[in-house]
Amino acid sequence: MTSETPGPSGGPLAHRVPDLASLELLLAVARLGSLGRAARELGISQPAASGRVRSMERQLGVALVDRSPRGSRLTEAGALVTDWARRIVEAAEAFDAGAQALRDRRDSRLRVAASMTIAEYLLPSWLIALRARRPGTAVALLAGNSAQVAERLLGGEADLGFVEGLRVPAGLDAAVVGHDRLVVVTAPGHAWARRRAPVTAAELAGAPLILREEGSGTRQVLDAALGGLAAPLMELSSTTAVKSAAVSCAGPAVLSELAVGEEVLAGRLVRVPVAGVRLRRELRAVWPTGHVPAGPARELLGLTRGA
Repeated sequence: MTSETPGPSGGPLAHRVPDLASLELLLAVARLGSLGRAARELGISQPAASGRVRSMERQLGVALVDRSPRGSRLTEAGALVTDWARRIVEAAEAFDAGAQALRDRRDSRLRVAASMTIAEYLLPSWLIALRARRPGTAVALLAGNSAQVAERLLGGEADLGFVEGLRVPAGLDAAVVGHDRLVVVTAPGHAWARRRAPVTAAELAGAPLILREEGSGTRQVLDAALGGLAAPLMELSSTTAVKSAAVSCAGPAVLSELAVGEEVLAGRLVRVPVAGVRLRRELRAVWPTGHVPAGPARELLGLTRGA
């Protein structure tokens, strides 16, 4: 018989070998000498236990257990099958222990990649809540723009990501975890701060603005909403840098309303009304397509949805 030729029984091994639950039952019968006591130990009814034994006997084609008023006794074939079953169950226990070790290793760390607004203004509270539930999980946060978040996820450098752009990056699945609005702000001394009429969409598109870099969710949403932008007055790679430039009266900036609340309240920045353009965006959790978040990543995702 060649290696390609199936054995006499043929078919998949799973169809020819009893399942673990049945093998554990057989071992319990051998140890306790009673089908009823074995059933109680495993938390099943005696009729269900009898049915499993009969199913094993049909599957293997041999009698395994002799039943009598005095108890249950293994047949000669049953004793031999029990020895084999013990090895299989021991191997399954080793397999389970190894799988648990893998889960423990996965659960010991969480790598999160997030675009700037989410990283600075939303994630801290989510991570504090996660820490209360999983104090043994070490969390690393990698902040960047939405394009960088996608690169890190697809490169295996992060377990879960958060982005602010218009669309889900290619190769990623997503869930909406919140909404945000972009606002135009200037220093109190800027001309737009003293206007009575709102700035129009055309004026905003044609004005040199202090902007985040290309690839950021903020830049993507603004560009799409206005149908194009003038050359930026400044192009900066962090929300904090954009705010600082706007506060110093360098020019108007467009930022998340989450990011400028404190400065507007303190009078360091003025929120400028804009007419004719909608600057609302979705905030999304993202992960590689087909790899559903598990362990601490799944728990963090649940926390964001409950926020």
